[in-house]
Amino acid sequence: MAELVPFAVPTERDKTLLVWELSSGPTAEALHHSLFTAFSQFGLLYSVRVFPNAAVAQPGFYAVIKFYSARAAHRAQKACDRKQLFQTSPVKVHLGTRHKAVQYQALPLNSSQCQELANYYFGFNGWSKRIIKDRYHSL
Repeated sequence: MAELVPFAVPTERDKTLLVWELSSGPTAEALHHSLFTAFSQFGLLYSVRVFPNAAVAQPGFYAVIKFYSARAAHRAQKACDRKQLFQTSPVKVHLGTRHKAVQYQALPLNSSQCQELANYYFGFNGWSKRIIKDRYHSL
């Protein structure tokens, strides 16, 4: 079954992963790079955000990763949960819940994000952003 991937900022929880038990050893920037590398193999990422754990928790980090595709997020969660990935201890990966307590207005992607999404799914030569006028329809 095909999945519709809109040209909009992903806000659905089934496109969002929470990753925690990230090591306190590397910097947030290094973790960002490692997470991007590990999770982008499952699909195009909208964002990877790394945060320090709360002061009352053990030292370390957690991350929020957003995919454009819910199917890619599901595959990544199944493949990466309780795996070591890029550190010596396993990480926990959970998919956002499907509860829709708040309905968000779909926000459009900026131009470069639209091009990135089109390139990923259609290929670099599979689309054009040029408006073509044919002889039967006028603009």
